[in-house]
Amino acid sequence: MFRLYDDMSSGNGYKVRLLLTLLGIPFDYVALDIDRAETRTPEFLRKNPNGRIPLLEIAPGDYLAESNAILFYLAEGTQFMPQEKRARGAALQWMFFEQYSHEPNIATVRYWITHKVLTPEREAQLPTKRKLGYAALDVMEGELKKRAFYAGEQMSIADIALYAYTHVAGEGGFDLSNYSAINAWLARIAATPRYIPITFRPPSRPQAA
Repeated sequence: MFRLYDDMSSGNGYKVRLLLTLLGIPFDYVALDIDRAETRTPEFLRKNPNGRIPLLEIAPGDYLAESNAILFYLAEGTQFMPQEKRARGAALQWMFFEQYSHEPNIATVRYWITHKVLTPEREAQLPTKRKLGYAALDVMEGELKKRAFYAGEQMSIADIALYAYTHVAGEGGFDLSNYSAINAWLARIAATPRYIPITFRPPSRPQAA
């Protein structure tokens, strides 16, 4: 059985929790607190030297890190991985977009605010982060005016990757009220069978050494 090391507040972790649940794949859940540096302990660093979650234990001692890499691994051979070559390329395009243009701005601001780590230096960065975050949302809105999902007309891992932090962007002070296509897309994903909210807590298991 898969074992997922995660922090419940993490949108990156939520991507993996959501896909596992949509696929009906059971998994053990190990909750870690990033605010208490539980991903920086010698125990955890032996599992992932980068000291980050989510981390998926595929088999005993076999760990896969980076949320979008985990999505790609889990989706292989399922309805969430486009089969046509061009659509697969589009899915990867949007997953790279999420990591380079979306997550560093929308997710980062949300973390600063919700985890109460908004220092004066970070406060000074907020206008730029918000500007870049809205620019990413504008790109997303334009794409969704042309199609239902990011890699075609069926939900894929690209949508899961982008959904995670977009649907909680308001927690970082982003106003989505003028993004009609994004809001319709958010509703489509939330209506997917087996959908779980980010606040859903899987049963936790003791952490293995």
